[in-house]
Amino acid sequence: MGLALLGGLLLAFLVGYNAWMSRRNTPRQPEPASAATVPLDGEPDPDGRIDPVFDTEPGPPIPALEKKPSLDALIDAITPIAVDGPVSGDAALAAMPPTRRAGSKPFAIEGFHEATQSWEMPRAGERYSAFQAGVQLANRTGALNEIEFSEFVVKVQAFADTINGSVEFPEMLDEVARGRELDQFASGHDAQLGFTLRARNAAWSPGYVQQNAGRLGFVAGAIPGRMVLPASTPGAPPILSLSFDTQAAMAEDPTQSALRELTLSLDVPQVHRHEQPFMRMRDAAIALAAAMDGLITDDDGQVIRPEGLDVIGAHLEALYDTLDARDLAAGSPQARRLFS
Repeated sequence: MGLALLGGLLLAFLVGYNAWMSRRNTPRQPEPASAATVPLDGEPDPDGRIDPVFDTEPGPPIPALEKKPSLDALIDAITPIAVDGPVSGDAALAAMPPTRRAGSKPFAIEGFHEATQSWEMPRAGERYSAFQAGVQLANRTGALNEIEFSEFVVKVQAFADTINGSVEFPEMLDEVARGRELDQFASGHDAQLGFTLRARNAAWSPGYVQQNAGRLGFVAGAIPGRMVLPASTPGAPPILSLSFDTQAAMAEDPTQSALRELTLSLDVPQVHRHEQPFMRMRDAAIALAAAMDGLITDDDGQVIRPEGLDVIGAHLEALYDTLDARDLAAGSPQARRLFS
Protein backbone atom coordinates (compact mmCIF):
# COMPACT_ATOMS: atom_id res chain seq x y z
CA MET A 1 0.00 0.00 0.00
CA GLY A 2 2.88 2.31 0.75
CA LEU A 3 4.40 1.69 -2.65
CA ALA A 4 1.01 2.24 -4.32
CA LEU A 5 0.53 5.49 -2.44
CA LEU A 6 4.03 6.63 -3.38
CA GLY A 7 3.41 5.72 -7.01
CA GLY A 8 0.13 7.67 -7.00
CA LEU A 9 1.83 10.73 -5.55
CA LEU A 10 4.62 10.48 -8.14
CA LEU A 11 2.06 10.16 -10.95
CA ALA A 12 0.12 13.14 -9.66
CA PHE A 13 3.35 15.13 -9.44
CA LEU A 14 4.28 14.22 -13.03
CA VAL A 15 0.82 15.17 -14.33
CA GLY A 16 0.92 18.47 -12.48
CA TYR A 17 4.46 19.19 -13.60
CA ASN A 18 3.63 18.47 -17.24
CA ALA A 19 0.54 20.67 -17.03
CA TRP A 20 2.62 23.46 -15.48
CA MET A 21 5.31 23.13 -18.16
CA SER A 22 2.70 23.09 -20.91
CA ARG A 23 1.10 26.25 -19.55
CA ARG A 24 4.51 27.86 -19.06
CA ASN A 25 5.53 27.17 -22.65
CA THR A 26 2.23 28.24 -24.20
CA PRO A 27 2.61 31.78 -25.57
CA ARG A 28 0.48 34.40 -23.88
CA GLN A 29 -2.48 35.40 -25.99
CA PRO A 30 -4.12 38.83 -26.43
CA GLU A 31 -7.14 39.56 -24.29
CA PRO A 32 -10.55 39.88 -25.92
CA ALA A 33 -11.35 43.49 -26.72
CA SER A 34 -14.22 43.56 -24.22
CA ALA A 35 -11.96 42.35 -21.42
CA ALA A 36 -8.95 44.53 -22.16
CA THR A 37 -7.49 46.18 -19.11
CA VAL A 38 -6.35 49.76 -18.91
CA PRO A 39 -2.56 50.17 -18.56
CA LEU A 40 -0.85 53.17 -17.00
CA ASP A 41 -3.42 55.96 -16.52
CA GLY A 42 -5.12 55.73 -19.92
CA GLU A 43 -8.83 55.39 -20.57
CA PRO A 44 -10.27 53.25 -23.38
CA ASP A 45 -12.23 54.93 -26.16
CA PRO A 46 -15.52 53.46 -27.54
CA ASP A 47 -13.53 51.14 -29.85
CA GLY A 48 -11.52 49.70 -26.99
CA ARG A 49 -8.32 51.56 -27.98
CA ILE A 50 -6.38 52.97 -25.07
CA ASP A 51 -4.42 56.17 -25.38
CA PRO A 52 -1.14 56.05 -23.46
CA VAL A 53 -0.48 58.55 -20.72
CA PHE A 54 3.22 59.19 -20.04
CA ASP A 55 4.26 60.84 -16.82
CA THR A 56 6.23 63.65 -18.50
CA GLU A 57 6.05 67.39 -18.70
CA PRO A 58 4.80 68.77 -22.04
CA GLY A 59 7.67 69.71 -24.34
CA PRO A 60 8.01 72.58 -26.82
CA PRO A 61 5.75 72.59 -29.89
CA ILE A 62 6.76 70.15 -32.62
CA PRO A 63 8.13 72.13 -35.57
CA ALA A 64 6.78 71.43 -39.03
CA LEU A 65 9.04 69.69 -41.50
CA GLU A 66 11.18 72.16 -43.39
CA LYS A 67 10.48 72.21 -47.10
CA LYS A 68 13.91 73.03 -48.49
CA PRO A 69 15.58 72.23 -51.78
CA SER A 70 17.23 68.84 -51.56
CA LEU A 71 20.74 70.24 -52.07
CA ASP A 72 22.60 71.92 -49.23
CA ALA A 73 26.20 73.16 -49.33
CA LEU A 74 26.67 71.82 -45.81
CA ILE A 75 26.50 68.19 -46.93
CA ASP A 76 26.65 68.33 -50.75
CA ALA A 77 29.32 69.11 -53.34
CA ILE A 78 27.37 71.50 -55.57
CA THR A 79 28.19 72.62 -59.11
CA PRO A 80 26.29 75.28 -61.13
CA ILE A 81 25.02 74.61 -64.65
CA ALA A 82 24.55 77.75 -66.78
CA VAL A 83 22.21 77.79 -69.81
CA ASP A 84 21.89 80.33 -72.65
CA GLY A 85 18.12 80.64 -72.27
CA PRO A 86 15.15 79.15 -70.38
CA VAL A 87 14.87 75.37 -70.51
CA SER A 88 11.55 73.56 -70.22
CA GLY A 89 11.00 71.12 -67.42
CA ASP A 90 10.12 68.45 -69.99
CA ALA A 91 13.53 68.85 -71.66
CA ALA A 92 15.30 68.74 -68.29
CA LEU A 93 13.46 65.59 -67.24
CA ALA A 94 14.28 63.90 -70.55
CA ALA A 95 17.99 64.70 -70.05
CA MET A 96 18.14 63.35 -66.48
CA PRO A 97 20.46 60.39 -65.90
CA PRO A 98 18.65 57.07 -65.37
CA THR A 99 19.88 56.76 -61.77
CA ARG A 100 20.28 59.36 -59.04
CA ARG A 101 23.29 57.77 -57.38
CA ALA A 102 27.04 57.98 -57.84
CA GLY A 103 28.28 54.79 -56.24
CA SER A 104 26.73 54.75 -52.78
CA LYS A 105 26.06 58.51 -52.72
CA PRO A 106 22.78 60.10 -53.84
CA PHE A 107 22.94 63.13 -56.11
CA ALA A 108 20.31 65.51 -57.46
CA ILE A 109 19.83 68.09 -60.19
CA GLU A 110 17.68 71.15 -59.46
CA GLY A 111 16.36 73.92 -61.64
CA PHE A 112 15.89 77.60 -60.83
CA HIS A 113 12.19 78.32 -61.46
CA GLU A 114 11.66 81.55 -63.36
CA ALA A 115 8.32 82.41 -61.74
CA THR A 116 8.96 81.43 -58.12
CA GLN A 117 12.65 82.40 -58.15
CA SER A 118 13.52 79.28 -56.18
CA TRP A 119 15.35 75.98 -56.67
CA GLU A 120 13.28 72.85 -57.15
CA MET A 121 13.35 69.45 -58.80
CA PRO A 122 12.43 69.98 -62.48
CA ARG A 123 8.74 69.50 -63.28
CA ALA A 124 6.99 69.05 -66.59
CA GLY A 125 5.37 72.21 -67.95
CA GLU A 126 7.67 74.60 -66.04
CA ARG A 127 10.61 76.71 -67.20
CA TYR A 128 14.04 77.07 -65.63
CA SER A 129 16.72 79.69 -66.16
CA ALA A 130 19.60 77.79 -64.49
CA PHE A 131 20.44 74.45 -62.95
CA GLN A 132 22.65 73.07 -60.22
CA ALA A 133 23.77 69.55 -59.40
CA GLY A 134 25.08 68.15 -56.16
CA VAL A 135 26.36 64.87 -54.76
CA GLN A 136 26.24 64.01 -51.06
CA LEU A 137 29.59 64.24 -49.32
CA ALA A 138 28.99 61.44 -46.82
CA ASN A 139 26.41 59.02 -45.46
CA ARG A 140 26.46 55.91 -43.32
CA THR A 141 28.34 54.00 -46.03
CA GLY A 142 31.29 56.39 -45.67
CA ALA A 143 32.76 59.50 -47.28
CA LEU A 144 32.56 60.49 -50.94
CA ASN A 145 35.57 59.05 -52.77
CA GLU A 146 37.32 59.89 -56.03
CA ILE A 147 35.55 57.18 -58.03
CA GLU A 148 32.11 58.35 -56.88
CA PHE A 149 32.97 61.98 -57.62
CA SER A 150 34.15 61.02 -61.12
CA GLU A 151 30.90 59.14 -61.76
CA PHE A 152 29.00 62.24 -60.62
CA VAL A 153 31.01 64.40 -63.06
CA VAL A 154 30.27 62.07 -65.99
CA LYS A 155 26.52 62.01 -65.33
CA VAL A 156 26.20 65.75 -64.78
CA GLN A 157 28.30 66.55 -67.86
CA ALA A 158 26.01 64.36 -69.97
CA PHE A 159 22.97 66.22 -68.60
CA ALA A 160 24.55 69.61 -69.30
CA ASP A 161 25.49 68.61 -72.86
CA THR A 162 21.92 67.51 -73.57
CA ILE A 163 20.38 70.85 -72.52
CA ASN A 164 23.23 72.87 -74.10
CA GLY A 165 24.48 74.02 -70.70
CA SER A 166 27.94 74.73 -69.38
CA VAL A 167 29.11 73.29 -66.08
CA GLU A 168 31.96 74.22 -63.79
CA PHE A 169 32.88 71.48 -61.34
CA PRO A 170 34.56 72.10 -57.97
CA GLU A 171 38.01 70.70 -57.33
CA MET A 172 37.67 66.98 -56.72
CA LEU A 173 40.36 66.68 -54.02
CA ASP A 174 38.83 69.56 -52.05
CA GLU A 175 35.36 67.97 -52.09
CA VAL A 176 36.69 64.53 -51.20
CA ALA A 177 38.55 66.09 -48.26
CA ARG A 178 35.33 67.82 -47.15
CA GLY A 179 33.56 64.49 -47.36
CA ARG A 180 36.14 62.79 -45.15
CA GLU A 181 35.90 65.53 -42.53
CA LEU A 182 32.10 65.34 -42.52
CA ASP A 183 32.18 61.56 -42.34
CA GLN A 184 34.58 61.71 -39.39
CA PHE A 185 32.21 64.02 -37.53
CA ALA A 186 29.16 61.91 -38.40
CA SER A 187 30.86 58.66 -37.36
CA GLY A 188 31.67 60.12 -33.96
CA HIS A 189 28.17 61.49 -33.37
CA ASP A 190 25.91 58.78 -34.74
CA ALA A 191 23.64 56.98 -32.31
CA GLN A 192 21.24 54.10 -32.88
CA LEU A 193 19.88 52.85 -29.58
CA GLY A 194 18.27 49.50 -28.93
CA PHE A 195 16.78 47.81 -25.88
CA THR A 196 15.87 44.14 -25.78
CA LEU A 197 12.77 43.09 -23.85
CA ARG A 198 13.04 39.47 -22.69
CA ALA A 199 10.24 37.34 -21.28
CA ARG A 200 10.77 36.33 -17.63
CA ASN A 201 8.60 33.22 -17.78
CA ALA A 202 5.89 32.52 -20.36
CA ALA A 203 6.61 33.45 -23.99
CA TRP A 204 4.47 35.94 -25.91
CA SER A 205 2.40 35.43 -29.04
CA PRO A 206 2.61 38.09 -31.79
CA GLY A 207 -0.98 39.13 -31.05
CA TYR A 208 -0.16 39.61 -27.37
CA VAL A 209 2.79 41.84 -28.27
CA GLN A 210 0.73 43.84 -30.77
CA GLN A 211 -2.06 44.38 -28.26
CA ASN A 212 0.25 45.67 -25.53
CA ALA A 213 2.29 47.83 -27.90
CA GLY A 214 -0.89 49.20 -29.49
CA ARG A 215 -1.98 50.49 -26.10
CA LEU A 216 1.14 52.68 -26.11
CA GLY A 217 0.45 54.12 -29.55
CA PHE A 218 2.43 51.71 -31.75
CA VAL A 219 0.95 50.77 -35.12
CA ALA A 220 1.79 48.04 -37.61
CA GLY A 221 4.80 48.77 -39.82
CA ALA A 222 5.29 47.91 -43.47
CA ILE A 223 7.29 44.78 -42.60
CA PRO A 224 5.76 41.81 -40.73
CA GLY A 225 7.10 41.71 -37.20
CA ARG A 226 7.65 45.46 -37.01
CA MET A 227 5.61 48.15 -35.27
CA VAL A 228 6.32 51.86 -35.17
CA LEU A 229 5.42 54.82 -32.99
CA PRO A 230 4.42 57.53 -35.51
CA ALA A 231 5.85 61.04 -35.33
CA SER A 232 3.65 64.02 -34.53
CA THR A 233 4.43 65.58 -37.92
CA PRO A 234 2.97 63.79 -40.96
CA GLY A 235 5.66 62.47 -43.27
CA ALA A 236 8.38 62.43 -40.62
CA PRO A 237 10.20 59.18 -39.76
CA PRO A 238 8.68 57.16 -36.89
CA ILE A 239 9.88 58.00 -33.41
CA LEU A 240 10.47 54.41 -32.31
CA SER A 241 10.30 50.95 -33.81
CA LEU A 242 9.45 47.67 -32.11
CA SER A 243 10.51 44.50 -33.91
CA PHE A 244 10.25 40.78 -33.35
CA ASP A 245 10.74 37.58 -35.34
CA THR A 246 9.34 38.03 -38.86
CA GLN A 247 8.76 34.29 -39.31
CA ALA A 248 6.64 34.21 -36.15
CA ALA A 249 4.54 37.11 -37.43
CA MET A 250 4.00 35.36 -40.78
CA ALA A 251 3.23 31.90 -39.34
CA GLU A 252 0.03 30.16 -40.47
CA ASP A 253 -1.13 30.11 -36.86
CA PRO A 254 0.51 33.08 -35.09
CA THR A 255 -1.18 32.13 -31.82
CA GLN A 256 1.25 29.21 -31.55
CA SER A 257 4.33 31.31 -32.32
CA ALA A 258 6.41 31.81 -29.21
CA LEU A 259 8.35 35.06 -28.82
CA ARG A 260 10.81 35.42 -25.98
CA GLU A 261 12.35 38.77 -26.92
CA LEU A 262 11.57 42.05 -28.69
CA THR A 263 13.80 44.91 -29.82
CA LEU A 264 12.82 48.51 -29.14
CA SER A 265 14.99 50.90 -31.17
CA LEU A 266 15.59 54.60 -31.76
CA ASP A 267 17.56 56.11 -34.65
CA VAL A 268 18.61 59.28 -32.82
CA PRO A 269 19.64 61.59 -35.74
CA GLN A 270 16.44 60.78 -37.64
CA VAL A 271 14.03 62.06 -34.96
CA HIS A 272 13.67 65.64 -33.76
CA ARG A 273 14.54 66.13 -30.12
CA HIS A 274 11.26 67.99 -29.49
CA GLU A 275 9.53 64.64 -29.92
CA GLN A 276 11.26 63.60 -26.66
CA PRO A 277 12.17 60.29 -28.33
CA PHE A 278 14.40 58.84 -25.62
CA MET A 279 11.97 59.68 -22.82
CA ARG A 280 9.21 57.99 -24.78
CA MET A 281 11.49 55.03 -25.50
CA ARG A 282 12.32 54.73 -21.81
CA ASP A 283 8.67 54.94 -20.74
CA ALA A 284 7.56 52.48 -23.41
CA ALA A 285 10.21 49.95 -22.39
CA ILE A 286 9.27 50.19 -18.72
CA ALA A 287 5.53 49.98 -19.48
CA LEU A 288 5.92 46.96 -21.78
CA ALA A 289 8.19 45.15 -19.33
CA ALA A 290 5.68 45.67 -16.52
CA ALA A 291 2.62 44.71 -18.56
CA MET A 292 4.20 41.64 -20.21
CA ASP A 293 6.33 40.36 -17.33
CA GLY A 294 9.60 41.09 -19.09
CA LEU A 295 13.08 42.41 -18.46
CA ILE A 296 14.84 45.34 -20.17
CA THR A 297 18.32 44.23 -21.25
CA ASP A 298 21.13 45.24 -23.57
CA ASP A 299 22.36 43.18 -26.52
CA ASP A 300 24.45 41.01 -24.18
CA GLY A 301 21.49 40.14 -21.98
CA GLN A 302 22.56 42.39 -19.10
CA VAL A 303 19.58 43.91 -17.28
CA ILE A 304 19.33 47.70 -17.60
CA ARG A 305 18.06 49.42 -14.46
CA PRO A 306 16.05 52.68 -14.54
CA GLU A 307 19.07 54.62 -13.27
CA GLY A 308 21.07 53.26 -16.22
CA LEU A 309 18.42 54.57 -18.58
CA ASP A 310 18.74 58.02 -17.00
CA VAL A 311 22.49 58.05 -17.70
CA ILE A 312 21.87 57.25 -21.36
CA GLY A 313 19.37 60.10 -21.55
CA ALA A 314 21.90 62.58 -20.17
CA HIS A 315 24.47 61.55 -22.78
CA LEU A 316 21.91 62.00 -25.54
CA GLU A 317 21.18 65.58 -24.51
CA ALA A 318 24.86 66.41 -25.00
CA LEU A 319 24.76 64.73 -28.41
CA TYR A 320 21.73 66.80 -29.43
CA ASP A 321 23.56 69.99 -28.45
CA THR A 322 26.59 69.01 -30.55
CA LEU A 323 24.44 68.29 -33.61
CA ASP A 324 22.60 71.60 -33.17
CA ALA A 325 25.90 73.49 -33.03
CA ARG A 326 26.95 71.89 -36.34
CA ASP A 327 23.62 72.88 -38.02
CA LEU A 328 22.77 69.19 -38.23
CA ALA A 329 19.96 69.10 -35.68
CA ALA A 330 18.43 65.66 -35.17
CA GLY A 331 15.39 65.26 -37.39
CA SER A 332 16.40 68.04 -39.79
CA PRO A 333 16.48 67.25 -43.54
CA GLN A 334 20.28 67.54 -43.52
CA ALA A 335 20.72 65.15 -40.58
CA ARG A 336 18.25 62.66 -42.00
CA ARG A 337 20.22 62.56 -45.25
CA LEU A 338 23.67 62.45 -43.65
CA PHE A 339 22.74 59.70 -41.17
CA SER A 340 21.14 57.37 -43.69
